[in-house]
Amino acid sequence: MAFALTQQLNISTQIEIVDIAFDDELFSRYGVTIPVLNYQGKELNWPFDLEQLQVWLSDNGITYN
Repeated sequence: MAFALTQQLNISTQIEIVDIAFDDELFSRYGVTIPVLNYQGKELNWPFDLEQLQVWLSDNGITYN
């Protein structure tokens, strides 16, 4: 569902998907908050909706559409 939101804003091609299942540090850090968007250390943890994603993108100077 989170990836579908990125598709709606035409930023899905800029997303790097990282599987945390085999990385103990990442799994411990994120656990149930995945998926997580991370841009230059600023994170948006799940759950988020389209409006929250748009605000996060704007707050981080990321253009979309």
